[in-house]
Amino acid sequence: HEPVPALIESGSDDSPPSDAIVLFDGSNMDAWRHIISGNEVGWRVEDGAVTVDPCTGTIETRQAFGDMQLHIEWRTNPEIVGQGQSRGNSGVFFHSQFEVQSLDSWENPTYVNGQAASVYLQYPPLVNASRGPGAWQTYDIVFTAPRLDDSG
Repeated sequence: HEPVPALIESGSDDSPPSDAIVLFDGSNMDAWRHIISGNEVGWRVEDGAVTVDPCTGTIETRQAFGDMQLHIEWRTNPEIVGQGQSRGNSGVFFHSQFEVQSLDSWENPTYVNGQAASVYLQYPPLVNASRGPGAWQTYDIVFTAPRLDDSG
């Protein structure tokens, strides 16, 4: 028999589901640390959003995760600056190996497995659903962690 999924409250437009782990609540970056030093994150929190400051380094969650559903909302610079991979480039890493690309891909040609929503350099997105520069974009990512096959 398959396990029965737990019953949760689904949340509303302004609240997450009852079983969600909130990694950013709009006020601080306490759930995050600098990936190399382990120190506080040097990114700016203003008006309920976090902004990446150039050259402040990569961050990671303080808590480790395996299988997950991840909801993120992100936006690029409202001004078009650069082209290709130089235009609002960032991403979300899973297990330090798989990156889901966030990139300003609106009217911005680049290699297919490097555009927004691709698994960077591995799989292109099914479609380019990118919104224009400065518009909020949403990802709902379902990640199944790799399993070690010790059968052999």
